[in-house]
Amino acid sequence: MAEFKVHRVRFFDYMPTAIRAMAFNHRTERLAVARADGALEIFNFADNYFQEKVIPGQDGRAAEALCWLGQRLFSAGLNGEITEYDLENLRPRYTVEAYGGPIWSISSNSQGTLLAVGCEDGTVKIFEILEERIQFQRNLDRQKGRIISLCWHPSGTLIAAGMMDMIKIFDAESGRATHRLLVERGVGASKSREVVVWSIVFLSDHTIISGDSAGKVQVWDGLTGTLVRTHLVTKWDVLALSSSQDESSVVAGTSEGTVVQFQFLSSNVGPQDKEWVRTRTFKNHSHDVRALAHTDTAVVSGGMDTQLVVRPLLDKVEKNTQESAMRKIAFPHRSLVCCAKKAGLLLFQFPDHLELWRLGESNGHGSPGDSLPVKRKPEKLIQLKRKGEDHISCSAVSPCGGWLAYSTVSSFRLYRLQNNTISVTKVSRLPKDLRSAQQLCFSSDSTKLFASSCRSSVLVVDLNQSDCKYLHTLRPKSGSSQPVHLLCVSEDGKWLATANTDCLIHVFNLDKLKLHCTVPVYSSCPTAIAIHPTNSNLVVVHADQQIFEYSLVQKEYTEWSRKLQKRGLHPLWMERDTPITHIAFNPKNPAHIILHDTFMFCIIDQNLPLPEAKTPLYNQMTLRSLPESERIMHSHAFKICKHFQHLLCVRLLEDHSLVVVERPLLDIQSQLPAPVRQKKFAT
Repeated sequence: MAEFKVHRVRFFDYMPTAIRAMAFNHRTERLAVARADGALEIFNFADNYFQEKVIPGQDGRAAEALCWLGQRLFSAGLNGEITEYDLENLRPRYTVEAYGGPIWSISSNSQGTLLAVGCEDGTVKIFEILEERIQFQRNLDRQKGRIISLCWHPSGTLIAAGMMDMIKIFDAESGRATHRLLVERGVGASKSREVVVWSIVFLSDHTIISGDSAGKVQVWDGLTGTLVRTHLVTKWDVLALSSSQDESSVVAGTSEGTVVQFQFLSSNVGPQDKEWVRTRTFKNHSHDVRALAHTDTAVVSGGMDTQLVVRPLLDKVEKNTQESAMRKIAFPHRSLVCCAKKAGLLLFQFPDHLELWRLGESNGHGSPGDSLPVKRKPEKLIQLKRKGEDHISCSAVSPCGGWLAYSTVSSFRLYRLQNNTISVTKVSRLPKDLRSAQQLCFSSDSTKLFASSCRSSVLVVDLNQSDCKYLHTLRPKSGSSQPVHLLCVSEDGKWLATANTDCLIHVFNLDKLKLHCTVPVYSSCPTAIAIHPTNSNLVVVHADQQIFEYSLVQKEYTEWSRKLQKRGLHPLWMERDTPITHIAFNPKNPAHIILHDTFMFCIIDQNLPLPEAKTPLYNQMTLRSLPESERIMHSHAFKICKHFQHLLCVRLLEDHSLVVVERPLLDIQSQLPAPVRQKKFAT
């Protein structure tokens, strides 16, 4: 493994926000997650849980509830608006004012024709789903208290609504309330304290299951309006409920950080008599569980501790397999750090501002593992606040450190930087086509800016001393409407590669300004792409951890790539649960490919043999203990370093030193608010 001087960076104060809501689309296997800052994330559960899309937030627009309708996604929030999202251009498509005050819940009927929202003023408002928009249809009978939770009956004729101290069942046709179910305050509770029905599930056999602020999960008969069973699961709040598609299982999330599963099982009396039985309790969160989704094989939970937890149900998956392993998704599957490798600068992206830092310098040299004395400390040069309400969607700094660009969904900004005098000058005259971008990238000589736009197109902008000029728009022939999520340019400035969420990779010739080729489509989404500086080979890593190398000159997979696919990657490599987010190359050794995920960085030496399935993959400690003559016999291509943890960025500078940006999970957890309730031993 090569030796590097490492800049170990821990001053990027990345802080994810709490998960407020989630919705799972069983047809497409996509999970939508809403964050407290208004950002929306789409995870593809069919593709190794890859976070394929992120829609940036906006000040004052936090979603309280989410709902899928086919492939359309809707949200509702306490600002009183319903929003439909444009999942191709990664922005809100439109918003509709409900005129009922803050909206607490949103739910669609199983037919996909109507949308119901529960409002602060006590109304349940029904909206009709049209091809391009939604249209208000009618109000159900107005109630005295706010509507906190909603759920349609699968038949589409009834709606159950959770309120303060009660549940109402409405006839969706007439709008009248047919039943009123009174919710008890609980043993020893104050009479003046109201019980909030936070969540509700309406099953096809007319069973209603509710979760409330008194810590109860209650089972009701929706036909007679009577209480069937009460399960006291916590002394605090039950905040979320979710049921499986076959309605045999329901999970409840509590403010203690636990998730409790209930199953519809046969009783001891007879096989025909079934009842809801508490079966499992999971403790994977330190704070409130605010949102839940029940897939066919797992329970997905999220809340105040910001982590998305996928907990497989062992009666639904094969034990001791990759499918049965629990996953915690704590970091984004995209880079929020950009490195100016010639200038030694780092750009950190936050939702509301950017920070530009100059790396420190050290004295002398040392042996491997030594900490070198710092000659010059890292320095924050610039903090740049964004304009407007929209959060920053992408940003980049040029390799020379002379240009900085960022975009929101509604605007684009380009700045000229003078690092000697630390001055920032806004470029006021921008090309009219450059209104916003989904990804940004500078050429290695800092003379061109590439900005991905709608329908997988890329704008090429020429940069001179203090101005910029539109050159060309690169468009793929495929006509894919999906957004570009990866963008990279070759070192010599000849090639530009793009990857979109349709798994399409296009390569453009920048000398001719036209499409050169399309890489053969692979079923898994690319998570990182890079072009080799000397042989112009494109290296691609996918969400399922597969690695490919494609020759742009020959327009075919390389011999090394074919050998890798024929041999197969090591099982331990395939079992990793975080995606590779960046690829780089070592100029000192062209055979070295450097890549990293959240928990390791790896150097692949293409000159060494590939590891066999039975050989140890993590063999660096073993090799160190062997004499020099024996190391070659035991060496293989994959050199993995796990010394650095929770990696947000690994980059190679021009002076061949390595920049490693870490964000320890403990640092994030220490900045979280105190939990509402922490279970302690013997209490």
